Amino acid sequence: MPAILTVLGLLMGSVMLVILAERLRVAYPIFLVLAGVVIAVLPGMPAIALAPELVFIVFLPPLLYKSAWETSWRDFRFNLRPILLLSIGAVIFTTTVVAAAAHYLVGLSWPLGFLLGAIVSPPDAVAASAVARRVGLPRRIVTILEGESLVNDATGLVAYRFAVAAVMAGTFSLSAAAGQFMIVALGGIAVGLVAGWLVYQIHRRLEHPTLETTITLLTPTVTYLLAEELHVSGVLATVACGLLVAYRESEMFGAETRITALATWDTYSLLLNGLVFILIGLQLSGIQHTIYMYEPEQLLWKTLVLVLATIVFRFM
Repeated sequence: MPAILTVLGLLMGSVMLVILAERLRVAYPIFLVLAGVVIAVLPGMPAIALAPELVFIVFLPPLLYKSAWETSWRDFRFNLRPILLLSIGAVIFTTTVVAAAAHYLVGLSWPLGFLLGAIVSPPDAVAASAVARRVGLPRRIVTILEGESLVNDATGLVAYRFAVAAVMAGTFSLSAAAGQFMIVALGGIAVGLVAGWLVYQIHRRLEHPTLETTITLLTPTVTYLLAEELHVSGVLATVACGLLVAYRESEMFGAETRITALATWDTYSLLLNGLVFILIGLQLSGIQHTIYMYEPEQLLWKTLVLVLATIVFRFM
């Protein structure tokens, strides 16, 4: 029961903070993270740990799916080259730079360096795109930011998976990792396209707005879990499925279904985004506890590496 009350309290608090952010004309993801940080440092506030499984299953698939669904396929295809250069090339380059800095400046092994690089390399573009829309940047830049945000998480997560495997094995093979990356990435895209085709066949034969909306809510999580069971990228599978649905939307959904589904998804994504961003801020207390376990000299060097990594991937 306390856990349920905590979740309900966070949901209500995030909604109120989103309203306040709108009144202050501040991008709500940034506002929620800062609010979570403030709450985390309050005296007597218990540490709230965000389980990775919760993020990968509850938050990531639906949020990625909605972003892909709302993406204009025409704009995405037209800007495919810069999107891929940023989401794949820039993420891999940043991972390598951070790994080299960690190896030569701190003395971490190459596997640990690549693990650190994979963690910090994919920037989250949700807040960036929200700010871009507010300041009136050209539509093409916003499209590239949003398209890049769909794919960079997949690149970072795949790189992270290989880095963890390298840490466990004690060795790292760039050629083997590159080959596995292609298999995992292409396999994820294939699973997503198959899932999208099956969903397309189901929706075009239905004329039941409530049932179809329910199917859209289940689609991203089912697609993600299926891809992960096949040991390919669940993130890319979810994105590929969402893009195919966006491409075939006019053939799949009637007007009533489209209105019902979009309204439901707007509410669902607002709750998920609000909860996940405030939870990110609340991780501060747990991070502080972990940092204090290091010696001061180690803490200084590790902080410098993190700052260097942040500067590199933020200004790329």
